Amino acid sequence: MNKVASQHFGEIELNHGKDHLFAAQHELRGHALELDLNINAHDHFDEAALRKVEYRLRFLPELVDEVRAMIAEELEQEGTSPQEYLHFHCNALKDEHLHKVFGVQDRSQLTNEVFLKALKLGHVAIYPGQPERYFVMDFTLGQHFTDEVLVACADQDGVVDDEIVWES
Repeated sequence: MNKVASQHFGEIELNHGKDHLFAAQHELRGHALELDLNINAHDHFDEAALRKVEYRLRFLPELVDEVRAMIAEELEQEGTSPQEYLHFHCNALKDEHLHKVFGVQDRSQLTNEVFLKALKLGHVAIYPGQPERYFVMDFTLGQHFTDEVLVACADQDGVVDDEIVWES
């Protein structure tokens, strides 16, 4: 068994021939974040592949900023997943959640900017064997509030897919 140390995931077994999920807790800009490294039994996962994962994670803050900008843009457009996500959660919103989730006292203060501030990256799944869907990022208003997320993907080069979807 060949093992190598990962900054984010600890000790990783290489060329294992089985499906593996390595989970880690990470902090991004003061917020807790779950990272999952998903390795398929048929992936060629060697030390170079692990180093690429570590390298790409260095640019996660910029990737998140890009996705947040895309979400902000889509909030201004009719029929987009971010806009539908916002409307759904605001329509079902109880008064006690206004301050707890969004930090405002009145529904009239619930703007797109307030929504974006409350929306946090909660989970990143990494798929080294899927170059076109290398990073899968789940944005949430908080697990205590909803189990539904806005999902964005980026390829192995850090190029964000132009589709943001709403999933349960």
